[in-house]
Amino acid sequence: MRNDMKKEIIKADVAVIGAGPGGMAAAIAAAQQGVKVVLVERLGYLGGQLGSGLPFLAFMDMHQRQIVGGLAQEMVDRLTKLDGTAGHRYCPFHLSSTTVNPFYTRIVCFQMVQEYGIDLLMHCELSGVNVVDNKVRSVTVTGKGSEIEIQAKVFIDGTGDGDVAYMAGAEYEKGQDKTGVLQPPTLMFNLGGVDFDRFCDYLAEHPEELPYNSGLTHIRPGYDEKFFRNNPGHIFFGLNALIKKLRAEGKCPVNRDTVIYIRLPIPGHVAVNTIRILNCDGSNVHDLSRGEMESHLQILPLIKMLQEHVPGFEDCYLTSVNASIGVRESRRIMGIKKLTKDDAVSGIIPEDSIGIYSYFIDIHSGDGDETYTKTIEEPYGVPYGCTVAKDIDGLMMTGRCISVDAVAFGSTRIMTLCMAVGEGAGIGAALAVKQNIEPKAVNPADVREILLQNGAILSI
Repeated sequence: MRNDMKKEIIKADVAVIGAGPGGMAAAIAAAQQGVKVVLVERLGYLGGQLGSGLPFLAFMDMHQRQIVGGLAQEMVDRLTKLDGTAGHRYCPFHLSSTTVNPFYTRIVCFQMVQEYGIDLLMHCELSGVNVVDNKVRSVTVTGKGSEIEIQAKVFIDGTGDGDVAYMAGAEYEKGQDKTGVLQPPTLMFNLGGVDFDRFCDYLAEHPEELPYNSGLTHIRPGYDEKFFRNNPGHIFFGLNALIKKLRAEGKCPVNRDTVIYIRLPIPGHVAVNTIRILNCDGSNVHDLSRGEMESHLQILPLIKMLQEHVPGFEDCYLTSVNASIGVRESRRIMGIKKLTKDDAVSGIIPEDSIGIYSYFIDIHSGDGDETYTKTIEEPYGVPYGCTVAKDIDGLMMTGRCISVDAVAFGSTRIMTLCMAVGEGAGIGAALAVKQNIEPKAVNPADVREILLQNGAILSI
């Protein structure tokens, strides 16, 4: 048997595997500190779910105070100059929403990577992790017939599923504590031709389609047709009564009780976040394969349901489908610190926090159509130690695989916080390189000082 795979070695100070919101922020923040960074991504674009039309949520807290800045805000500022966002908009449901043009977002990500001198490897899958004396020494990625060994002093796992940490043998948790059930993935797709005024007229005539009777505790007054009509950057969550009726008639093709769309900063366009794949583990390639197929096969029936039964969507049409399924939940890698539900709900901001946040706990049922929520009244802080693997040296985490418990994860998985925490992780990795120490030995106060200089928000 021939093996003609080309082999190559790349050396860097910091290697970030995965270029979603958390990985992007980590790579840029490390590069800003003057260390050599290589960023690996398996897709053909950067930004992860930002490139699907999914919005930033909760830049602002329950009291309409902005609590996230730094690189996440820089991303929004760049999009604003391109008319690629409606900006931070108050939302009685989501605290605030910051919609993005998914295609401009991809371009902005490439611009930032180029400006900060980051070495980029696209279309590469992680295939190996080399651990010697309990420390990650290198990782191997493969793509287009090449096998590339990346040697670095610090590795940051931005894969979302914690693939680097898993392959390194790090301790992890997965699923809800009592059941092990994982929140369901969604495949985002976008529609054009939506008549928002007609849809809002329908909501004015049918207030039962708003989510106030769905058992969600965090919704404030004002999430109504006037809000949707007057807010160009809104997110709609509802149509529960219609879905219940259509399901009874055998006309609802998705296993969930609501329709969610995001109004994009493109005339007449929405991103649809409604598909739900039950009993699917995004860290399992067989489940992921099934999920990709099932989710794609739900798109046309769902569009038909909207066209036939939802005023304003009669003439809608498919404009794009995201490149891959969006996994809500998989592995959470255990760090030298762990954020808990009680920490989040109590609004505790430790002195070593590298990001603060207050999006409500949002847990989608992985084996049913329900959604559990719990309000967070005051912002909580994510300690630096949540990004440092507790049992493997040279390894850090960013994005949704940081060290949190299953319930707190319902809040920390949101892209806005992923970017905020990723920025802190990238700075921590760079300081570890410069000081020739392990990431766990970095003084969080030094990380915080640089974050504040760069516009991050760490207190209220």
